[in-house]
Amino acid sequence: MSDRDDGFRSGADVGGRDDALRSATDTSGQGGGLRSGADGCYKCSTCDSVCPVAEVDPSFPGPKFQGPEQWRLEDDEIDPSITDCSNCMRCDGACPTDVPLSAMHNTARGAYVEGSMRPWSRTYLRNRLLANYGTMARIASRTPRLANAVMGSTLVRRLAESLLGITAEREFPRFSDETFREWFDARGGATHESADRRVAYFHGDYANHNTPDVGKALVRVFESFGYEVRVPDQRCSGTPMFANGMLGDARRAAAVNVENLRALVADGYDVVCSCTSCSMALRQEYPELFDVDGVETVAANSWDAVEYLRVHEDLEGALADATVDVPDVAYHAPCHARNQGLGGQTVEILDGLDGFEIHDVGDSCSGISGTYGWKAEKYDTSMAIGEEMFRHTERADAEAGLTECPTCAMAMEHGTGYEIGHTLELLETALCGDDPA
Repeated sequence: MSDRDDGFRSGADVGGRDDALRSATDTSGQGGGLRSGADGCYKCSTCDSVCPVAEVDPSFPGPKFQGPEQWRLEDDEIDPSITDCSNCMRCDGACPTDVPLSAMHNTARGAYVEGSMRPWSRTYLRNRLLANYGTMARIASRTPRLANAVMGSTLVRRLAESLLGITAEREFPRFSDETFREWFDARGGATHESADRRVAYFHGDYANHNTPDVGKALVRVFESFGYEVRVPDQRCSGTPMFANGMLGDARRAAAVNVENLRALVADGYDVVCSCTSCSMALRQEYPELFDVDGVETVAANSWDAVEYLRVHEDLEGALADATVDVPDVAYHAPCHARNQGLGGQTVEILDGLDGFEIHDVGDSCSGISGTYGWKAEKYDTSMAIGEEMFRHTERADAEAGLTECPTCAMAMEHGTGYEIGHTLELLETALCGDDPA
């Protein structure tokens, strides 16, 4: 591999999760790179056993090969199958020796895109477009009704598939008439001030442009506990960029986010996220891959929003006397929630809430994995992965769905027809009622 000077981590000069991670992210050419990071793998194949892609696609070699195995080979060629990895990151939690598999996959995918994918090919342009969803969303949000009308057209979806390879099977997400940030600014920003209860909300692109009610719910729930909520300038977390091998784009986004967030952390704020993929990026992928000043500090002070309230407040106590009048829900824990040890928290918190029932649909993957399920050539694989979750959701004694990941919500709605909500919206109903503040 060639030398790099664009800020990617080098095992010689930065720390990481462990020694394996230092080696795994060394692309300097001095320390053996990903080949050295493979030493912790003893080929137990546990990672392969939890890979949702390998389960439905027998041609996919699995995360063991994608990570440690291929870096034990004699040449530096990246196997093209690295683009078949969905970036669910389940392999990270499964590995008994803490081999940093997803860091190896992300680095390999970036190397493959840089070295083997033609910059003006249809696949590259499609992947670049999907990876930088925030750019499209900012443009669409200027005229959301026009954008929704155009992107809702069957003809446009068919053209997108024929010209770019974006599947016509899925409906494009709708843009809100008012973004979350527009709402937050119109209300005058934070309505509470506090010297010791301070959070900075990392909302990401989707909550800002497509589901602002999720962001509003977070603000209202945290304010109900007396928190001052700040909304800093930010870019995409980088999750779709990691998944598409656009590491240069991801690094630039990370640099902006870390710079803005670390200043607030220094002023006593903790970072909270409503999307589990965003919190995963800030906490794990940034420090694994990027040598950015303050990245470790931001990672150490970033939280999933519900997790934060559960740790710092008596959330269960606050809900003890609450009653909601909402449909019973089938709950799906996103893979990126499970990877952070949060797979069971929502059911535990909401199980005793009066007025509805919550049904856990198990640990299956939704299959969409961000942009993965939007690619025409990956659509059938995506749906095959999600089949178990769809089946369990439909069998649950429920009328709607619930999850914390926006793309998992897309998959649930697409596969079941249920209306899908976010945990924070349900907490808002329980704790804040119909207060429009």
